[in-house]
Amino acid sequence: MANPVKTEEYNDRFDEFLEQVKKNSYYDSEKIEKAYNIARDAHKDQRRRSGEPYIMHPVAVARILFEIGMDNECIIAALLHDVVEDTSCSLDDIRRDFGDEVALLVDGVTKLTQVSLATREEVQAENIRKMFIAMNQDVRVVIIKLADRLHNMRTLEHMPPHKQREKSLETLEIYAPIAHRLGIRAFKEELEDLAVLYLDPVAYHEIEKSITMKRNEGEEFLEDIKTQLREKLTPLMKNVKITSRVKSVHGIFRKVYIKGKTFDEIYDIYAVRIIVDTMIDCYNALGIVHDMFQPLPGRFKDYISMPKPNMYQSLHTTVLYKGVPFEIQIRTKDMHKTAEYGIAAHWKYKLGKGGTDKLDESLKWINSLIENENSDDKSEIIANIKGDLSIDEIYVFTPRGDVKCLPRGATVIDFAYAIHSAVGNRMTGAKVDGRIVPLDTTLKTGQIVEILTSNQQGKGPSRDWLSIVKTSEARSKIRSWFKKERRDENIAEGRAIVEHEFRKNYIRLSEDDYNNFLQKLAERQRLNHIEDFYAAIGYGGINLTRLMPSIKDEYNRTYKDTKEDKPNIKIANDSGKSSGGVIVEGIDNCLINMGRCCNPLPGEPIIGFITRGHGLTIHRRDCKNVPYDVENSPEPERWVMARWDANIKVEARSTLNIYAIDREGVVMDITSALAGAHVKIHAINAREINDGNCLTTITLAVNGKEHLDSIIKMLGKIQGVYLIERTEL
Repeated sequence: MANPVKTEEYNDRFDEFLEQVKKNSYYDSEKIEKAYNIARDAHKDQRRRSGEPYIMHPVAVARILFEIGMDNECIIAALLHDVVEDTSCSLDDIRRDFGDEVALLVDGVTKLTQVSLATREEVQAENIRKMFIAMNQDVRVVIIKLADRLHNMRTLEHMPPHKQREKSLETLEIYAPIAHRLGIRAFKEELEDLAVLYLDPVAYHEIEKSITMKRNEGEEFLEDIKTQLREKLTPLMKNVKITSRVKSVHGIFRKVYIKGKTFDEIYDIYAVRIIVDTMIDCYNALGIVHDMFQPLPGRFKDYISMPKPNMYQSLHTTVLYKGVPFEIQIRTKDMHKTAEYGIAAHWKYKLGKGGTDKLDESLKWINSLIENENSDDKSEIIANIKGDLSIDEIYVFTPRGDVKCLPRGATVIDFAYAIHSAVGNRMTGAKVDGRIVPLDTTLKTGQIVEILTSNQQGKGPSRDWLSIVKTSEARSKIRSWFKKERRDENIAEGRAIVEHEFRKNYIRLSEDDYNNFLQKLAERQRLNHIEDFYAAIGYGGINLTRLMPSIKDEYNRTYKDTKEDKPNIKIANDSGKSSGGVIVEGIDNCLINMGRCCNPLPGEPIIGFITRGHGLTIHRRDCKNVPYDVENSPEPERWVMARWDANIKVEARSTLNIYAIDREGVVMDITSALAGAHVKIHAINAREINDGNCLTTITLAVNGKEHLDSIIKMLGKIQGVYLIERTEL
């Protein structure tokens, strides 16, 4: 990596870049120089962590974009992309000096700095959503952002270790997949390799060492192959170009460390690329290659007749030579340009095209991604974007031969909604390769899928499908159907969910306070009425479980601590003897049962209910089965005051639901923490739930409310645990 640049040197660096720009008549060097001068003055007192002047960063980003052939506006916006965010220069200033187009690009790249958000995850979600909205207006926004991220990754060594890991993970999950979708291979591979370097440096250096060895070992091997190919192809075709490469670090990392393969099981470590003039030459060259070398069965892919969604076209075949497998890629010059630079090679602004063309078709996924992100859950937005940007793709066929590209793991329901929302909504079943299959069947590349539908009125998707589907497109369309077709049902479903969650979290309010509280929650979700809030929960647009921690905090701040009108909460006096650790007013030696509906613990306010023939049942005062106003309840005489006997230690049982991100060892971490704290476990059950999460239900022995609170606090520190709640029958 480059050494820090001294202040007096950075003008020379830009002048060198400007000389390159001037050699191409397409660029307006005067405007580019003007943008540089504005950026230099705006950033004059700023330096990067490396110590070099900050202006070197925008210049480096502009140079990266120039190298892939982006246009004037892109280069100018790259030079100015940080001035609005980091300096006193405003968007109106940029619009005045360079026009609306450049202002749009700069605004799209600028992060949200003025929005007050609670967590880093919310900030990330909103910044990514803003980027995609701007990207839908002008895809150059994200190309600038990719170049910006690429230079930041090249200089990441100057950041603290936790920032290196954070940026690298985001690069691997968001930015590299975007570069893949846009077909910019040069960006994608370098971003991935740099991310692996900081996420797993040991693996990176091991792979790099192996690649160097393979490159040295294979140099003579590859030259021999290229010589033989030239001898066969040159007499038959003009302008044949033959090159070779060794697979990227990240490409090998995925197969060795993620998919568990050995180095010898990777067939495309070596690759030879044949570039010819025409498509016919591609297929002729393929025939010659298969005559020269032994092809491996099942290792041929025709991306010319069936291009990838990012416009990539090429023939891929794996063959054997001297017992060593290697890949051969065959494509035309135009295909090669697209394979290397993707969307930058087809830039319609640069080419002066208008209307709909292949470029517009290839960018439909951006609009689809935005339309599908109708969730108010920040973590769900990020998860959906990661899923939709997955580099692992499958290609599935309709019975008529149309191809649908889906992320790996997609089901037949995802396929149905990829065809059309009406097909998914009327779906009753599916056939894969002619056989009836369950709706949760995971699809594989090459399968032929037929969707069975019904014209029956009232037929529609099931709510269970929301936990089955992989794509946000399918999830969004299912929710839209429930939103439009089942409003009354959604409201009833949402009201039931709210009441259940409020009971489970001990939220008790009078009718007026309840309505006011819900109205505030609805407005926070940008909804006008409580019924809209219920409906959104009912059709799945709002995940109330994930919102409950913040709702509970709001309730505690607003109502619980200030509530003085707790009705009829009397404390049992000292009359009566302790029975089972509980003193009941006016009653001695009574059979005491603990309410299974609320599992009261020592330290919590309690009340007793006389059950005919079964003694007395003790409930928490805020239990759902205890009337808010006991004196005006149907049978007030059966409710008696009770309290815990402080002189007797009582062991009680309490059951917790522990929600966590699903990972290897999470249950072991939970049990180890409890064992370390000498907490007795009576029962435990763990299972996977939707969206990569897991639920562990555990019944513990505790000696009171304070003991349970300390256990919950301890478990909440375990990696991946995001919600712990007491269960209530």
